[in-house]
Amino acid sequence: MIAPTRGGGDRDRVVSPLLPRLSIIIPVRNEAQALTIQKNTLIPLRNRGHEVIVVDGGSLDASVEIAGSFATQVIVSPPGRARQMNAGAQVASGSVLIFLHADVLLPPGDFTDWLPWSGDGDAPVWGFFPIWLDSPKRLYRLIAAGINIRAHATRVASGDQALWVRRDCFEQMGGFAEIPLMEDIELSKRLRKKVPPVACQSPVTASVRRWNQGHPIRLVIRMWALRIAYACGIPPRHLVALYDPSYPRDWS
Repeated sequence: MIAPTRGGGDRDRVVSPLLPRLSIIIPVRNEAQALTIQKNTLIPLRNRGHEVIVVDGGSLDASVEIAGSFATQVIVSPPGRARQMNAGAQVASGSVLIFLHADVLLPPGDFTDWLPWSGDGDAPVWGFFPIWLDSPKRLYRLIAAGINIRAHATRVASGDQALWVRRDCFEQMGGFAEIPLMEDIELSKRLRKKVPPVACQSPVTASVRRWNQGHPIRLVIRMWALRIAYACGIPPRHLVALYDPSYPRDWS
């Protein structure tokens, strides 16, 4: 069930009919600190008439309260990133959905600054952003470059790259598969069969907090191991414990 907790639609201004209205969907669980930073990035987009939907999966901190100070809607759904993003998409009204992690910041500007958009029938269907990690260390520059090269070569986006898709296409595809892990990869693979992705021109900025929880190289190896295991057919529900032991396991 989707339970609305906040609303702020009266603050929106109308977007030009020639431009896409964005629905920025952010799944969160105990992300109060990250949302405090997100607020400054997303308020300008709200002021341009775009929609920000925060989907809480059972936070015990102040995530819901902080999100309510800037989001168009804050809703509650069962935990799990795929479930939460699907719940956000169900209430979205924009023509383009952007699925954004709480610790990933969109670039300045608007969608038409990030990607050429003519407003006609040839408008891009889906894509992702290049990634920039918020650390001056050379190792993180190499990691970001590797992520970007992999995404372009495989036409598969990771969640940190703020996957975006036209809402009509997302609905036709049935949304994210409600699996506990690899939902971004699974959707990318289905979408690329329909049409190749388009990479935006400006990068998103991702926090290195996850990388700093252990040695970055070990995390890279672990993530590649998980991808290979998934590609070999191991179900995501068996891989989630290796990704994050605290991640919700109540998947049917």
